[in-house]
Amino acid sequence: MKQQQEAIRDARVLGVPKMLILGLQHMFAMFGATILVPILVNNYFEGEGLSIQVTLICAGLGTLFFHLCAKLKVPAFLGSSFAFLGGFQTVAQLDTGIFAGMTMGEKLPYACGGIVVAGALYLVLALVIKLIGVKKVMKFLPPVVTGPMIICIGLSLAPSAVSNASTNWLLAIIALGTIIIFNIWGKGMFKIIPILMGVVISYVAAVIFYALGMTNADGSAILNFAGVQSASWVGLPPFQLCKFDLTAILVMAPIALATMMEHIGDISAISATTGENFIEDPGLHRTLIGDGVATSLAALVGGPANTTYGENTGVLELSKVYDPRVIRLAAIYAVILSFIPKMAEVIGSIPSAIIGGVSFMLYGMISAIGVRNVVENKVDFTKSRNLIIAAVILVCGLGFSDGLTFTIAGTSITLTGLAIAALAGIILNAILPGNDYEFGASPEKDENQGVNMKPNFKEK
Repeated sequence: MKQQQEAIRDARVLGVPKMLILGLQHMFAMFGATILVPILVNNYFEGEGLSIQVTLICAGLGTLFFHLCAKLKVPAFLGSSFAFLGGFQTVAQLDTGIFAGMTMGEKLPYACGGIVVAGALYLVLALVIKLIGVKKVMKFLPPVVTGPMIICIGLSLAPSAVSNASTNWLLAIIALGTIIIFNIWGKGMFKIIPILMGVVISYVAAVIFYALGMTNADGSAILNFAGVQSASWVGLPPFQLCKFDLTAILVMAPIALATMMEHIGDISAISATTGENFIEDPGLHRTLIGDGVATSLAALVGGPANTTYGENTGVLELSKVYDPRVIRLAAIYAVILSFIPKMAEVIGSIPSAIIGGVSFMLYGMISAIGVRNVVENKVDFTKSRNLIIAAVILVCGLGFSDGLTFTIAGTSITLTGLAIAALAGIILNAILPGNDYEFGASPEKDENQGVNMKPNFKEK
């Protein structure tokens, strides 16, 4: 039993059947949020927005491409990015210039064109990091910045977990309770698939409640199989090529400033979770290229932007299985599902309350990783500068829930709360005196961040 509690870095020791199940767990973790993006965008575009099938295949292929760029080393899943929702809404509301008289379906490709350019900006930052070195870049991101940022990533998602769970607290509690029971008292394989067991058992409970005539808190049905009945078994994703217009580009492209900061935070979180040095090997420039190109390719064929998913980082922390092969299995499942509309709808029928219950654990785990990052690096909060930096990051990351919108040259641009927090933390750390952390000077501290500059260093 001791072996099951230790980190597993090569899932092949578990055997193929268990690896397949672990991949399924990661797929369930990402599915709810990934398909929620096209659902929300469809609301903005009055039913003529993004396709769930295209979204799934772009997430799957984007993840596989990311792994190739990252030398198959980083256990990250790329799902749909929520950061661009404000941009989609802005493009949908455009009614001047070439957009005058356009249908919503005709506007969508231009929004995707803006995302293509946004993804290309990742390559610019990757080039800068490659030219000047990751050490010079990361000295602006010490633990007093990255720790609170990781905490914000989890806590900023917390309202969505509560919102989903509140639709049916009984189901949410069953999902959360199941995860806790299997994670603490589970034996063997069941101990490393608590998320999957939480989804399965709570879904079975939902079916029973539905059969008994029970409803959600608002009176709606617990389950809705209408989409399942109307969906076909096999169908090609409805790809559509993007189009380019300067107005749409100026709306969507600047959002990359936010998502690039989030990317750095996510890679730091994954590094801290697994104890690996992903920012230095395979390198932050490689992960940025993978994320950026995956985003551009997805938008090129009518899909949403991709981003590294915190939900799957939470699964890594719970399961202690850090093998990227398992993530790639989840990506393959997503690609397969994109060609089976009926199965995608079956999974999509999972009540939002169950997603909320699962998210309670996953989002909380992300924040806990940030707390651990601060503790292990012994960040000195008796120093006013460190308190100020952490305080401003937390307030910006959580306070700007709707982001900060401003207008440049007649174009509305929105920075997410996480982007504002990252920028504020980086600037304050650079200008406030008394910095007690020199990046690269202490292998122990850098190792705790997952960014050790001495790859051969092993903690005693």
